[in-house]
Amino acid sequence: MSAYQKLGRDSSARKALFRDLVTDLIINERIETTEAKAKELRPIAEKMVTLGKRGDLHARRQAAQVIRKESADEENSQDAIQKLFDDVAPRYEERQGGYTRVLKVGPRRGDSAELAIIEFV
Repeated sequence: MSAYQKLGRDSSARKALFRDLVTDLIINERIETTEAKAKELRPIAEKMVTLGKRGDLHARRQAAQVIRKESADEENSQDAIQKLFDDVAPRYEERQGGYTRVLKVGPRRGDSAELAIIEFV
């Protein structure tokens, strides 16, 4: 048994998927996806907030390895890394983890996949 869900993808596709999801989560602070993806995304997002709380140059570079620099959403052009370090992380300065929550929404109309909303607390 594996320690994570493969989500029907090879490792590079899975890594790309989570990079996109964590970038969108930081920019929008709330995204709707499948329950399985949301549960797998949670530890990655928590790690990014922890890096943001550290705030040093090394933490920025580590976050830049995961977060995409360009967003698919052009109107929201604020850099995700900058938003993580300047807006998101300072909110959780006193909090010792548990920065995200996963809320179940229900089945998707097309294929009945369980949907969930992942958001920052």
